[in-house]
Amino acid sequence: MSPWLRAGVFGAALLLYIGATNAEAQGQAARAQAPTHAEEPARTQSPPSSRWLTKLVELAPALELNRAVRPWEFLSALGTRASLLGNEAGRMEAWVYPLKIFRDFHLKFHVDGKTLAADSLARTLITRPESSAIVYTGDTFSVRETFFVPVREPGAVILLEVETESPLEIEAVFHRDFQLEWPAALGATYIGWDPGLKAFAFGEEQRKFAAIVGSPGAESAEAEFQTNYSESQENSFRLGVIAKGKASQIIVIAGSMTGRADAESAYRRLASGYGDMLRESAQYYRDYLSQTVSVELPDKEIQQAYDWSRISVVQGMVSNPFLGTGLVAGYRTSGESQRPGFAWYFGRDSFWTSLALNAAGDFANTKTALEFVSKFQREDGKIPHEISQGANFVNWFKDYPYPYASADATPLYIIAANDYVVSSGDTDFAKTKWASLWKAYQFLKSTYDARGLPQNLGVGHGWVEGGPLLPVKSEFYQSGLGAEALRALANVARLAGQADSAGVLEKEFAKQWPLVNDSFWIADKKRFAFALDKNDKQVDEPTVLATVPMWFGLPNDATAIPTLQQLADADQQTDWGMRIISNRSAVFSGGGYHYGSVWPLFTGWASVAEYRYHQEFPAYENLRANALLSLDGSLGHVTEVLSGDYYQPLSTSSPHQIWSAAMVVSPLLKGMFGLEKDATKRALTFVPHVPADWTNFKINNVRVGDSVVNLSYQKTLTEITLEVTRTGGECALDFEPTLSNAALVGRVDVNGRPLSYDQQISAEHHHLKIKFVLKEGKNTVRIRVANDFGVSYTFRLPELGSESSDLRILSEEMGDVAAPMELVTAGRAGATYELAVWNPSMIDSVRGAELIKDAAGGAKLRIHFAAKEGEDYPHQRVVIFLHPPKVPRKFLKQ
Repeated sequence: MSPWLRAGVFGAALLLYIGATNAEAQGQAARAQAPTHAEEPARTQSPPSSRWLTKLVELAPALELNRAVRPWEFLSALGTRASLLGNEAGRMEAWVYPLKIFRDFHLKFHVDGKTLAADSLARTLITRPESSAIVYTGDTFSVRETFFVPVREPGAVILLEVETESPLEIEAVFHRDFQLEWPAALGATYIGWDPGLKAFAFGEEQRKFAAIVGSPGAESAEAEFQTNYSESQENSFRLGVIAKGKASQIIVIAGSMTGRADAESAYRRLASGYGDMLRESAQYYRDYLSQTVSVELPDKEIQQAYDWSRISVVQGMVSNPFLGTGLVAGYRTSGESQRPGFAWYFGRDSFWTSLALNAAGDFANTKTALEFVSKFQREDGKIPHEISQGANFVNWFKDYPYPYASADATPLYIIAANDYVVSSGDTDFAKTKWASLWKAYQFLKSTYDARGLPQNLGVGHGWVEGGPLLPVKSEFYQSGLGAEALRALANVARLAGQADSAGVLEKEFAKQWPLVNDSFWIADKKRFAFALDKNDKQVDEPTVLATVPMWFGLPNDATAIPTLQQLADADQQTDWGMRIISNRSAVFSGGGYHYGSVWPLFTGWASVAEYRYHQEFPAYENLRANALLSLDGSLGHVTEVLSGDYYQPLSTSSPHQIWSAAMVVSPLLKGMFGLEKDATKRALTFVPHVPADWTNFKINNVRVGDSVVNLSYQKTLTEITLEVTRTGGECALDFEPTLSNAALVGRVDVNGRPLSYDQQISAEHHHLKIKFVLKEGKNTVRIRVANDFGVSYTFRLPELGSESSDLRILSEEMGDVAAPMELVTAGRAGATYELAVWNPSMIDSVRGAELIKDAAGGAKLRIHFAAKEGEDYPHQRVVIFLHPPKVPRKFLKQ
């Protein structure tokens, strides 16, 4: 095995041990071939000293994923000013925003008289936050190609580590594609080889835009050409022969919007300083993880996915020299076009993503994103839907239909601003942005119909942009956001010192939500309608879009819970997430972008809503579906949209979609953990709905104003313990742990003293409500319990390309301490599933499943679904009868 494939910390150090001179490895023959110059325009780094290597060893990667190469999967390296986008076969395109430089970059290996295409030898993928690497392996050589884009530089470096038994030369090949991001264009562009730089220089007639692509060791370049008789679109250069042994080589890419001299300066800076830049980029991501909310979970896949999703989200921050810095929507290769997925700015994408940034404590990037979008607010108050990175070169906001296409961006702007102010405590932002927010509200009101509902028809699309679900007058999604925007703006008004406006808005909200609820609720179906048509008739299409008002807690339990339980069935929920509509719908298509596909965004909406209304099983399944997507497909990323029929992304999906990654963060922090920060009130709410078999977890670095809170949760059969440390300013905690309805609570102590508490018990949940002010340092909550009980199930993704096959748990109910627990389940006909049991000694008997006990005292519930004609996913009710509750003597003594 090649040394750079070996696991361990040394691999992290070796990644930075690159760019060293190739003298030892290339030998005398290779040195003799290299041309000499009086002055090199760029210099490679000298080999690091052993002391420096020791320092690098200490900087092990914060995160790393690896697996065998999937040549079709998306691969990227990202910074705020540039990107490399391609696939795991090693074919890449380069961008220095908003400029595309080349496409179809790839390597060729010249060895033993043969020319070998690198993509046929791609074997292993290794991805880290700061870089992605492909290992190519031939019979007698191995090459590790690392794609690296510094966080804040206008360019990239491709690092090549070689080990070979016989002479080998690497050739870099690409097609010039020197153009601005759509819809802008440069016109005539050109390319030429500069022997002094040992690089290709790109330019255009006005000499404003320039790029340099080359290598300090480049030799024998071949440029594209066109004649009357033949032509070639390829450009290439060779890096010099490596005679035998180990060597390192680099390829450098730099771009500029101000001319050739600036591009050359960036090229030299990257060529000479990439080692430090690589270390600084790794440290940047390591710091980001340590400075935002971190978790330690028994479910290591969710923990790993959460960490990668935080990185994936922050990699959506892009700086455009003409427009500013904001959140783009996602990344995909552009091919022969100038549209790199959705790597430009979107209003509603930024706002949904900001909720995750706030939850994780990244308030600075939220503020930047909100300020960026708001500066393009239309004069009448409407918030933009999308802003191309080429927008400043054309009359984007007047001549194109895209900038203000959506209606939902406007209420989402108000909601996101309030969430930021409350989570961060930045009341100055509320005051500064008050005029902008009020103008957005005025636009929203201008879209109301005669009944007082915000319209989509004639105003802008809600969620659905096209397809057979349209036309409609108003979506429940849009009307729900409109109502929540009133509540959010009322809160912002109070924080901005606009008390009169706050009072008016509160009264409006008190009228608006009942109107929305009554307009869309279908009483006999016990669910919300998708929309109202042009004649104000309900469009009865069960849809996950109904979970958006539930995210904000607008519906009551009587309407939300039956809707969610219908959405948890197998016609709506796949193993990989939520379909937009049921696969039983007359208009359903598994490939329908807005009428049948699965979006991780929907899945996140559903998960947060399900946790809010205590539907833990489908919530956990949706959370795990999104989490596992980040560890499959394009590693570390969550794709934009998947088929509604089979587990695979749609062929047009953006593989690294920012709000998809956000829908790992929000469902974990806001959903499962029920973490809500109100820095304006110095208060933290913690309502965990963790699986029954989770006996411990930690949540660290929760920032509430100027305080920092760490939470450590543990449970046994007789006690729940929460240790909370607070540093900094004051903070109150509202802790609401969940128990089974069979559980008895004996006593609650906080810091060794009894504390009174409340209980909320219904058929779906049993919560304690414990409120107290955290003291500086360590705080300990101890809850004596008896007869607690639960079951859990770990959901999995299917094989790529497969249909759904996993268990669904639609509902869990338990009337009181004497009643049995009832689960409504659905499973693939003929399949068998096993659930873990917490405290199996509580079980007396089971109906609808088999209780399997083991020698260690543990147990599982085995559910078998018999084949039923005409039913792919039959339902089955499982009833768990518990022993009569026993009250321990220690409870009686208290």
